[in-house]
Amino acid sequence: MLQRSNLFVDNLQIIIIVIFVINNYNRTIMSNTYTQLYIQLVFAVKKRQNFIQPALEDELYKYITAVVQNDKHKMLAINGMPDHIHIFVGLNPAIAIADLVKDIKRATNNWMNDKEFIKEKFEWQTGYGAFSYGKSQIDQVCKYIANQKQHHATQSFKTEYTNLLTLFGVAFKDEYLFEFYD
Repeated sequence: MLQRSNLFVDNLQIIIIVIFVINNYNRTIMSNTYTQLYIQLVFAVKKRQNFIQPALEDELYKYITAVVQNDKHKMLAINGMPDHIHIFVGLNPAIAIADLVKDIKRATNNWMNDKEFIKEKFEWQTGYGAFSYGKSQIDQVCKYIANQKQHHATQSFKTEYTNLLTLFGVAFKDEYLFEFYD
């Protein structure tokens, strides 16, 4: 019985190693692959709560930058408002946009809650917006993201977000957008 149990453990370890290798293989870039992919991500705090306060922004943005860099993407700009965030990255093509967003959300949810920066549970809303740009637009997008506070002095997040969707020709239904309380 002991040998059978050890065999099971050995086989389980082999399966885990194979899964790890396959997952990492899928995240590598084959040689002679050249890309230039620039993506702006936009997502909101669950229930659009104003949890990202100025005193927390710097630490949160540094943490998100580390997550982005850990996934081998290049952080170009990050900023936001107390209820939503804009992240502009040079995308590593070996990792899907959805996986990057999932990694950022999961890591920051855990980090925010472990650090107890706020009294309530921190969560991001489901979903996100992802918008692609060309190299000639990098400076413009970085400035736009850097000036979020000024934009939102005169424009709501809902207006900003629906304008982005419209500008990029993304079909949407109001009932599937983020929760807006403007």
